[in-house]
Amino acid sequence: MLAGSTCRPTSGTRTTSKSQWNARSGGDMNLTISQAIRDELHQHAADEAPNECCGVIVFKDGTAERYVRGTNKLASPYRYELEIDPEVWFLEDDGYDLAVFHSHPETEPRPSKTDRELAGLWSGKPFLIYGLALRELRAWKIARDEVEEIELLD
Repeated sequence: MLAGSTCRPTSGTRTTSKSQWNARSGGDMNLTISQAIRDELHQHAADEAPNECCGVIVFKDGTAERYVRGTNKLASPYRYELEIDPEVWFLEDDGYDLAVFHSHPETEPRPSKTDRELAGLWSGKPFLIYGLALRELRAWKIARDEVEEIELLD
């Protein structure tokens, strides 16, 4: 069974966003993530294995500034339900962009059928997946039935 994800922020959910991702959706998008943040993502995935981990990466002008660990309320190796401090969602009001992150403990870091079906509020925004077994991070933009890979820079 492929690792899939249920991405439902469970606290502080917002229906509107001041995110800049939509303004950049026309044309090529790339994201810069430092090795230090990549190490945090790996450590979170390793800490939660064999279950999926999840959290939010905070970006400013396409560069990751920090990672905020979330809790996978489902404690499952195949799905997650993101629970995070509600204040994180309001960082968009301060000009930050947010990207949901989760791990696939045993499979490659590409959106599963479940990821695509449940993109919901994150449609068109970066969606990052870390394949723990492969030690590989990849980013995607999921919009409707289309999945497009986003280039990651160091």
